[in-house]
Amino acid sequence: MASTDKNNTVDVQAFIDSQPVRAFQWRILLLCFLVTAIDGLDTAAIGFIAPALREHWQIGAAELGPVLGAALVGLMLGAFMAGPLADRFGRKRVLLGSVACFGTFSLAAAFAHDLHSLALLRLLTGLGLGGAMPNAITLTSEYCPQRRRSLMVTGMFCGFTLGSALGGVVAAHLLPLFGWRSVLALGGVLPLALLPVLLLALPESVRFLARRNANDAQAKAILQRIGDLPAGCQGLGIDEPELAVSPVRQILAAPLRRGTLALWLAFFMSLLIIYGMTNWLPLLVKDTGLSLSQAALISALFQLGGTVGALCLGAAMDRFDPHRVLVLALLGGAGCLFAIGQCHADYALLGLSVAGMGFCISGSQVGANALAAAFYPTASRATGVSWAHGVGRIGSVCGTFGGALLVNAGLSFEAMFSVLMLPAVVAALAILFKGMRQAPALPVTPHITH
Repeated sequence: MASTDKNNTVDVQAFIDSQPVRAFQWRILLLCFLVTAIDGLDTAAIGFIAPALREHWQIGAAELGPVLGAALVGLMLGAFMAGPLADRFGRKRVLLGSVACFGTFSLAAAFAHDLHSLALLRLLTGLGLGGAMPNAITLTSEYCPQRRRSLMVTGMFCGFTLGSALGGVVAAHLLPLFGWRSVLALGGVLPLALLPVLLLALPESVRFLARRNANDAQAKAILQRIGDLPAGCQGLGIDEPELAVSPVRQILAAPLRRGTLALWLAFFMSLLIIYGMTNWLPLLVKDTGLSLSQAALISALFQLGGTVGALCLGAAMDRFDPHRVLVLALLGGAGCLFAIGQCHADYALLGLSVAGMGFCISGSQVGANALAAAFYPTASRATGVSWAHGVGRIGSVCGTFGGALLVNAGLSFEAMFSVLMLPAVVAALAILFKGMRQAPALPVTPHITH
């Protein structure tokens, strides 16, 4: 069922909006936070063990390229595949399958006997990683009241950043004691250990269940854990039109097409900058004459700024026009990129500019996840969020290799960061265009209709 029955039918989203946020919803957010944290740890693991891999197999940096890039390719493919599957079979099923996938293949990668097998296993690991994150975003968003959705989704997504940082701490302790295989093994054991907890404690999306069957007993039981259903409730509904086309065709058809393309462009440009900075900022900063420890601290400020920015921008998006918040943040990020190029001789100003860039660019990218989740209807939400991530992953690959091209081109430090301002401005224009031309896909309606 896609439209609301007019005979004492409770609209799911409006009912959630009318209730306070319960412990049941915080539990869902926590479980999805754990998924994204382990996802972040697994995604970053290969970078932390790269020096050990070079030493183990006595190879050069160029030979590590396929291993380092394999997971990124898998992440892209996994995102494109998981969305349509989740809109057809359910968010929980695909999320569990994705966690099982990246856990199993990460554990298998710990026993890889050569670079080729390791690259293949990292590709397969990436498929699961790419499918888990968008579905965690989608599932979380569908249990959030609209008044707090952006903050709750961005807060959940901070698990990815914290998990990536935790991966560095874990790798620093495990590598000297047990070698690189132990890091990959941990990246496999943790999600597999979490899997039975998710199976028992994580519910399916109530919006997904209600769309398929207005009288679904499981959906009614779930809503009862959020609040008491009104007396005389005859069924559940979602205030969205029925569309007899595939989710992919939905997100590319009017009236969603322009918003979809705008989100794709924003995700592509934002992740291009983020992955370019993640991979090349330490090297670029060190080449200005700073020490290795100073370069590492500057890079850490980028991640810290991103985490703080995600929470602050998420809260602002719930209070003000989310498009305007993200546009201002992205333009602020462009200004910070320019400042980085101009003040690299001053260590304090450089650190402040890098933290500001992380706050604005990385924070706005996390906010864009909440924007995408709110934009798409239930029938195509997982596909919309996942495909935006898939296109963004193409941007991450371009950022990684584009950074190498800029370095090899011999551009000055100032010129390089001036060039990086362009994708930030383009991302801001894309969000501005979406805000001007597209309305949210989820109107607010009374929670019970007669």
